Amino acid sequence: MTRARIESSRYLHEFHIDKTTVERRTLIVVVITFVMMIAEIVFGWLTHSMALLADGWHMGTHAFALGLSLLAYIFARTHARDHRFTFGTWKVEIIGAYSSAIALGLVGVVMAVTSIERFSNPAPIRFGQALPVAGLGLIVNLACAAVLHSGKREPAGADSLPHAHGPDDLNFKSAYLHVVADALTSVLAIAALLGARYFGWIFLDPLMGIVGAALILSWAFSLLKETAGILIDRGLGTDAPLIREIQARLEADGKTKVDDLHLWRVAEDKYACLVSLESECCDSVEGYKKRLADRPELVHITIEANACFSIRFDEDGSAVEVAKDLEGER
Repeated sequence: MTRARIESSRYLHEFHIDKTTVERRTLIVVVITFVMMIAEIVFGWLTHSMALLADGWHMGTHAFALGLSLLAYIFARTHARDHRFTFGTWKVEIIGAYSSAIALGLVGVVMAVTSIERFSNPAPIRFGQALPVAGLGLIVNLACAAVLHSGKREPAGADSLPHAHGPDDLNFKSAYLHVVADALTSVLAIAALLGARYFGWIFLDPLMGIVGAALILSWAFSLLKETAGILIDRGLGTDAPLIREIQARLEADGKTKVDDLHLWRVAEDKYACLVSLESECCDSVEGYKKRLADRPELVHITIEANACFSIRFDEDGSAVEVAKDLEGER
């Protein structure tokens, strides 16, 4: 094999999907959230409005989490060709999503604790300040959600895949959940404030806080579970359709037995595959790879093929190769 052929056959380990549109949309949302946070804190301090100050600092937690998502996109894109990352930079986005999920969970915990305290120690509500702040927060968050959603999908091209920013883009999901969670708290706050102001239902304020906290904690736990599984390389189950299909294709000749098979994600809907097998037909490694070549989600395939022979010794001490009975080992 010539050196040129060796160089051309090397894996590039570039599994990055172009996400410039969603990255740009996330930047817009970060800027909007940060500007809104500064405006509320400054105006709240100048007017001595605790409602504005509280909402400003609350928005700051979301600005921080959204910033993490943005930094993850930027780092993954700028280091996509850095070969120090063995299987690409996609997991940087997952780390961003995982960190963002923790921040979301902390927001939910603070909301729950504060709401429970309000049941035993209700505080007077300044409706004239609280309602406009909640309304403004809802408008800003709906605008941010619209900006993110409009950049959710990109047309497929040379550097992108269809549905690249669908449910499997967990970094996008974490950013979107923060915006939706903030919008949800604004809706619940407006409902509680209206009920308390016009019907005297003061209990609605802490009750809606607990409902919102429960939903946010549920979303945070779900996102943490998804991202943690990827970070620790939790693979697909042995009964997963893709694993069953890989095994069936490799063993289709009836003379091959898959001894070990590992499959793990290196990008959205992209997997690395490591297989160890024994064969009587002595097909080449390239031959086995061709059996899986039409599965685009398998972007990095490593196969260890062993000839299926064992050694026994005759009475005179000479060694004899004997083919194993693969059917008996299945």
